[in-house]
Amino acid sequence: MAEPGGLSMTLGQTDLRVSRLGIGAMVWGEMSAAPRFNPARNVYGPTGSAEDQLAALEVSLAAGVNFVDTAAMYGKGASERRVGELTDGKDVVVATKFPFGFFSRASSLPATLEDSLARLRRTRIDLYQIHFPSRWMSIPTLMNLMADAVDEGKIRAVGVSNYSASQMRIAHIELTRRGLALTSNQVQYSLLHRNPETDGVLDTCRELGATLIAYMPLASGALTGKYTATSRPAGWRRYNSTFRGKSLVDVTRLVDLLGEIGTRHVRSPSQVALRWLIQQDGVLPIPGAKNATQAAQNAAALTFTLTNDEVAALTEATNPTRS
Repeated sequence: MAEPGGLSMTLGQTDLRVSRLGIGAMVWGEMSAAPRFNPARNVYGPTGSAEDQLAALEVSLAAGVNFVDTAAMYGKGASERRVGELTDGKDVVVATKFPFGFFSRASSLPATLEDSLARLRRTRIDLYQIHFPSRWMSIPTLMNLMADAVDEGKIRAVGVSNYSASQMRIAHIELTRRGLALTSNQVQYSLLHRNPETDGVLDTCRELGATLIAYMPLASGALTGKYTATSRPAGWRRYNSTFRGKSLVDVTRLVDLLGEIGTRHVRSPSQVALRWLIQQDGVLPIPGAKNATQAAQNAAALTFTLTNDEVAALTEATNPTRS
């Protein structure tokens, strides 16, 4: 999948070459028209301008970052629309997700895909993902609809998001019947959220040859070192337990370690946290970037390498199985 020390990797078992770091574009686009309680509008505070987002993309592309992830649900299409506008004519690998709403049915996938293609200004989507498992949507049905879209040339690769190890296997079996492979599973993964290591998802990704796309790789900004008991984040994040009480004390200790390691490389805590993920086999982190400054900060994670001892120290400091 990934080349040791390289800047790129193969996405799953496809022929798509992607950077070892991507861009999460959840908050891109004009969010004022999105529903008031849409997560893309509220989680991370105010969104940036179109100019800010263009600068973020240009800085990322200049640094070799070529993978952008969005979803139909983000801002009810606003993020896809902005990604389409900014990536039009550029050499970018674009990933998006179905469905458009929480209570959608599997049968709406073909029409939703057409709408996403239009918003993204593309005739084919590089990676199309099922955003989350749902009791209203049978996994075999979804995978066969995705396979139909591959046959029609509308998508190149099939992925999922927030799927458990067992759900991944169901998807894999159904895709195999159609001569396809499951390309990826996008789940929350960071030094502060290492569930994929204990719930079987990371092992299953590696067994099936699928890439684990890590969202919230900086734990909603907790690993940047910007937030303290007296400096809380904007948006819904401020109510997250990570930024309160004992959890915040534990985060502060980890940020201190990230800073100590970062000092040796002249890098920031967030860059060290991203680098730890990059050095995990088959893992592709996708931090958000609202502007050029954030994009440059993220991309710098591609410019250095942690030693084995440094990786081990971070791994042990946040070991989910440690008593």
